[in-house]
Amino acid sequence: MQTNFAPEQLADPAMAASEKILRTCVHCGFCTATCPTYLLLGDELDSPRGRIYLIKDMLEGGKPASREVVKHVDRCLSCLSCMTTCPSGVHYMHLVDHARTHIEKTYRRPLSDRALRAVLALVLPYPNRFRLALLAAKLGAPFRPLVARLPRVGNRLAAMLDLAPAQLPNRNRTDRPGTFPADPSAQEISALFQTGEDRGPAPRRGRVALLRGCAQSVLRPDFNEAAIRLLNRHGVEVVQPKGEGCCGALTHHMGREDSAHGHARRTIDAWIAEMDGPGLDAIVVTASGCGTTIKDYGFMFRDDPAYAEKAARVSAIAKDVTEYMAEIGLLPPVEDTDLVVAYHSACSMQHGQAIRTEPKTLLKKAGFTVKDVPEGHICCGSAGTYNILQPEIAARLRDRKVANIERIRPDLIATGNIGCATQIGKGTDIPILHTVELLDWATGGPRPEALANLPAAARVPA
Repeated sequence: MQTNFAPEQLADPAMAASEKILRTCVHCGFCTATCPTYLLLGDELDSPRGRIYLIKDMLEGGKPASREVVKHVDRCLSCLSCMTTCPSGVHYMHLVDHARTHIEKTYRRPLSDRALRAVLALVLPYPNRFRLALLAAKLGAPFRPLVARLPRVGNRLAAMLDLAPAQLPNRNRTDRPGTFPADPSAQEISALFQTGEDRGPAPRRGRVALLRGCAQSVLRPDFNEAAIRLLNRHGVEVVQPKGEGCCGALTHHMGREDSAHGHARRTIDAWIAEMDGPGLDAIVVTASGCGTTIKDYGFMFRDDPAYAEKAARVSAIAKDVTEYMAEIGLLPPVEDTDLVVAYHSACSMQHGQAIRTEPKTLLKKAGFTVKDVPEGHICCGSAGTYNILQPEIAARLRDRKVANIERIRPDLIATGNIGCATQIGKGTDIPILHTVELLDWATGGPRPEALANLPAAARVPA
């Protein structure tokens, strides 16, 4: 793609990076075949190629964002399926992130939109505030029909009420800063790795930081609890540093750069203190949406003299929990897990981090029968705050995803992202769990509560 940016424009590092991305695009249109919004809406401007043209015109012309640009960029899920499909290696993620930041700086949204986005930014990244908001949502649930009729913002407020859990989970012992030591018997079971074939390497002692996060720690604290048990059982010490909080992903994808960087800096500082002190082998993440952003810290802070090096160090050792478990090896299963699992690969996992085989391989080693979901590359519609800000499109994508999952008649669904678990769980009665919960159960942990009413061998006939 030819560009005509002025030299003074390219003096801005963000603009220079976007100009390089734009020049990589060859207009081939392969991305349109895997773009969820293009598949649903059939509008070229709701495809990556169409958005690239809009973003190029806006940035190259030094223009404030227009209503048309905002409409189509807002409809983008940032699922990054286009990046997996693109034969030219267009880094669409960085381009659309830049466009969103430009929109926030140059476009004045309607008051209702500004207010809703401000509330999301002031609540979701803070666990205590989010917990209070969910309690308020429970009280407001009976008034949903009235809320939905409010002009401009009613559909999105109704979506927020729909996504709130009927029962808020209790805090657990792992939802706090602290150190969780490796199981002292972990070395005694090393022989299990050496029996039979393809058992993996002998366990090694390790020390990792586990991201507590924000929304997940309130909605599903059992995800990290299972991860800590699993890691400890495999001889790994887990630390959740004081001062670590939201990774910044939620506000980053809303174009709120200052807020996102503020969250990220605090979390980087907490991890660097551990890296420079006792030391870390990895920073382990159980929410793939967060993992994609953390792995991109090096790019996000590339021009920040105080944080460029620290951010790059953090990104270099950040790993999804399944990525880390695949490296150290999984213990043989001790439970009969003869269940059929539909593995839903979150977009941030398969497209954002290019982690595609590790979770499925681990589940198979744990004794599960794993089935791929038809149209597995298409987003479920969660996408951070997308299912609140674009509820109609998100609902259509959720229904499409659920229909594809139910076609293969699984006993349960596994995923690696809290947003997907929440979104898909609202559309089906099939239990949906985090991959790490199943690995923990198979290797000696408790049976997940979501499977309480599912027989131990509930395989559905094909």
